[in-house]
Amino acid sequence: MVLESLFNPFTVKKKPWQMFGAGFIYSIIGLGLSYFVFRDAASLLTVFLIVIAALPMIFVTIKNEEELDMKYDGEIKLLKEHTKVLIFLMFLFFGITVGLVLAYIILPQAVVDSVFSLQQQAIVNVNNNIHGSVLGFALKLDLFSKIFVNNIKVMFFCLIFSFLYGTGAIFILAWNASVIATAIGSLFKSELTKTASIVGLNSITGYFGAATLSFFRYMTHGFFEIAAYFVAGLAGGIISIALIKHNLKENRVILDSLDLVLISLALLFVAGIIEVYLTPVLFA
Repeated sequence: MVLESLFNPFTVKKKPWQMFGAGFIYSIIGLGLSYFVFRDAASLLTVFLIVIAALPMIFVTIKNEEELDMKYDGEIKLLKEHTKVLIFLMFLFFGITVGLVLAYIILPQAVVDSVFSLQQQAIVNVNNNIHGSVLGFALKLDLFSKIFVNNIKVMFFCLIFSFLYGTGAIFILAWNASVIATAIGSLFKSELTKTASIVGLNSITGYFGAATLSFFRYMTHGFFEIAAYFVAGLAGGIISIALIKHNLKENRVILDSLDLVLISLALLFVAGIIEVYLTPVLFA
């Protein structure tokens, strides 16, 4: 009850930047507890503890968004309200990611290997799939198609998890935050080592350059992907709560959720274009 009471769920839409601090605190505490109490299962338990801390706030927020569906008739006004929620959810995601990135960079390698073992394996699996796609298809369009379809699958799971559990998408998103944090942290260490071997690190410039490259290498397209998953999760959560409250007979709930799903698909399309055609040029 202590962690979730640190932030007021009824004011986060007005002060979304507070969620960055919430995500950061949740990730650090979750990681510490999972490592010292359940070290063998720390990789997954860290995600669960982050989810448990964020769950009450996410539930209240989605419940309020469903109530807005019954209050407002104009879809444009509804989408503006949903945008406020998306902003605070993105701050939450970045807070979780930054907290885990710092942990990955600062902690001893033995601790990192224990806490991020599943995430490291997930990155290896993704890289293997990407390399297989490049070797198997001559055109980038084929690679884009595979990435786009894979992202749609994740979006679908966000939608289903939220529909079944109300706020279930937060688990998938916390897991993605931990995987992205692992990828950024690993790339940061790699770039730092490379820079040190070439020019040395006598100033903060080397650290800043490695951190900037690591962050934007994954978040240039990742920003749109995560936003899409949050939008889909919001749609599923609204439908779930409307079903419980017997409000699905109102067409505005269905139409609003459908609009959110279409927006999510559009964001994934943009993310795929950036990942296949822009990111390799910028970070070759």
